[in-house]
Amino acid sequence: MDSTFFDKHLERRGTGAFKWEAHKNPGPYYTPVPEEDVVPMWIADMDFETAPSIVERMMERVKHPAYGYYLPSAEYFDAIANWHATRYGNPMVKREYILNHTSVLAGVGAAVEAFTLPGENILINQTTYTGFQSTVKNLGRNLVYSPLVKDEKGVWRMNFEEMEKLIVANKISLMIFCSPHNPTGRVWEKWEIENVVNLCGKLGVKIVSDEIWADFVVDPTCKHIPTQSVSDLAKEIVTANYAPSKTFNLAGLQGSYSVTYNKQMRDKIDKIGSTTHSNAVSLLTLEACIGAYTGGAEYVDEMLKYVRKNQELMVDYFNTCEGVSVDLPQGTYVLWVNFDGLCDDVGVIRDKLREVGVITTDGRGFHGKTYLRFNCACPRANCEKAIKAMKKVFKSK
Repeated sequence: MDSTFFDKHLERRGTGAFKWEAHKNPGPYYTPVPEEDVVPMWIADMDFETAPSIVERMMERVKHPAYGYYLPSAEYFDAIANWHATRYGNPMVKREYILNHTSVLAGVGAAVEAFTLPGENILINQTTYTGFQSTVKNLGRNLVYSPLVKDEKGVWRMNFEEMEKLIVANKISLMIFCSPHNPTGRVWEKWEIENVVNLCGKLGVKIVSDEIWADFVVDPTCKHIPTQSVSDLAKEIVTANYAPSKTFNLAGLQGSYSVTYNKQMRDKIDKIGSTTHSNAVSLLTLEACIGAYTGGAEYVDEMLKYVRKNQELMVDYFNTCEGVSVDLPQGTYVLWVNFDGLCDDVGVIRDKLREVGVITTDGRGFHGKTYLRFNCACPRANCEKAIKAMKKVFKSK
């Protein structure tokens, strides 16, 4: 497999793909755009074909014309364990630690319900993924935000002193931790994760860690470190959520899993999942996961190189634009682009880009009032088309 696999145009219009269809509907986030001009760089899925090993595995199962109730196979759990051992250097994952969920947010929501009561406060770093915000709000809890700040080298960092003050002042018993971080693209260093775990352990706070971006480390000098792997304490207070969906473009199949070493924590999460019937994945999702984790390693390796070149192309362009700033992320396939040199509120920039067909994710939903998020997981021709369109909007330095 080489880069030409990812260069291929995959026609997604007419398939119900949200990324390619939702812009046609007027609304607060969607402005109609002439179809021939559209370059969707928003919703966090990829415009690549998934790994051939996944398609082959699902097609083989589809040949058997019965799709009734099922049991997850030993092969499924072994595939997860082996992927964690070989990709993340964590050989400790066992079958009994794994619970299934309909999505990562369902797993996060189950932990929220298991370890907090309605009206209680939950700590999270800011900026933050919109899905965390809506999930916590819908469950009747409150988020307390600790802003990420850039250090003297321009690296996003957590403020541990402020986090401790917020935990104590707001009587917090649960933290939502995003690793790698969406939308900044930080891949946390081991000492940073240790600090989070030690702080929470000292103050009696459990952690639900969203690690759906674990496979997307695009900076070759970085490595994803599973939160639970940093210490024995981490195994006791952390539940971590994963899925092949982001890595292999499988979000439409609906499915994820969590890893929880602490049996008491795991049993509580499992009880919530059983009560809400959010503790299962579809038959084809199981097969897709096996196909991904047993035959998709080469796909991931080549895809990461391809996405990195897309990010570099986009960053090189933005660095020529007056009033725009952006850094290459360490992880994820998105860019977190700051337009504070052009505006105090990014809505006007978002609308100007839509007028030329470039559809982005509005950073205000992530608490980034001058930011837009760009999705670079697409054929390079799409990035080139977006750059050509954006030249109508931005002035060169």
